[in-house]
Amino acid sequence: MDSITLKTAESCSWDCVSLGEVMLRLDPGDERTHTARNFRAWEGGGEYNVARGLRRCFGMRTAIITAFAKNPIGLLLEDLMLQGGVDTSLVHWVPYDGIGRTVRNGLNFTERGFGVRAAVGCSDRGNTAIANSQPGDFDWQQIFAASGARWLHTGGIFAALSPSTASVAKVAIQAARSADTVVSYDLNYRESLWKGIGGKAKAQEVNRELVSAVDVLFGNEEDFSATLGVAIEGVSDDFKQLPVSSYESMLHRVAEIYPNLKLIATTLRTAHTATKNDWGAIALYEGRTLHVPQRPIEILDRVGGGDSFASGLIYGFLAGKDAEWAVQCGVAHGALAMTTPGDTSMATLPEVEAVMRGGSARIAR
Repeated sequence: MDSITLKTAESCSWDCVSLGEVMLRLDPGDERTHTARNFRAWEGGGEYNVARGLRRCFGMRTAIITAFAKNPIGLLLEDLMLQGGVDTSLVHWVPYDGIGRTVRNGLNFTERGFGVRAAVGCSDRGNTAIANSQPGDFDWQQIFAASGARWLHTGGIFAALSPSTASVAKVAIQAARSADTVVSYDLNYRESLWKGIGGKAKAQEVNRELVSAVDVLFGNEEDFSATLGVAIEGVSDDFKQLPVSSYESMLHRVAEIYPNLKLIATTLRTAHTATKNDWGAIALYEGRTLHVPQRPIEILDRVGGGDSFASGLIYGFLAGKDAEWAVQCGVAHGALAMTTPGDTSMATLPEVEAVMRGGSARIAR
């Protein structure tokens, strides 16, 4: 496996750009979606969460490549993104027809789990502006060759939205690679997104093509099995904790199939209840296994934990740290992100560093 080589910060407008959908998340708080009378609004989306985490927690310069229908919901999403500090200059605005016959903005209802009750998400994201996007909607030459980005992050959620988004992802990845931009891809398998367009067979067709062109791959054991057909040995339906050697073997098989990959990383999660998990990670870099053992964590809102792992790991490389530090940073950031509500991280870099050192949860005064 080759090493990751990054362009200098001085030569680029952004440290990282993400390509994906940003939805309005409506959160019923302590209640359930189907009985709630009040919802709190957040912005969120798998690929966007990485850019926001890099900006707010780690101070990196980030932007999001996405599209919105130009109506009050789109403008609300823009305002929420501006509060997160993510550059919105690459957003493609689509005229709104009045009721969403031709284009709309995505909604995501997410209720938190507790104890034996798992978290539940309900997406309302068909026919959205970014799902209808085409490769020609964005000036890839300007983004990657003229302005410049050190890193591009996208993933399987975006690729699953429509046949055209898979094409957009392919063109973006090609443009980034041509400009020597490092590209990461999060498999992020969602059965609900693929079941109406061919299921796992289609997911594997699309993801195998895209993964063959990227540098860094994120996922978990379900992602690798469902989207690449690489199953972990001995996995069971409840995904109980398995020996580290099983995960290591899976990563090596992926590396053999996709020699283009420079780093492969998977989070390790054993869910005892919705609110009590064991959390860690394992990665393969330069042929060497990097393992952060699972340890117990308590969860307020688990959505976005994997995205925050990705942003923490990416930050490690962008900041010039070694790979082991980067993986530890990802684990710490992901754990902290799950202690606060919403998809996106509210952690600070000093908090991440304290968790990496094994710091306690004593009150800070």
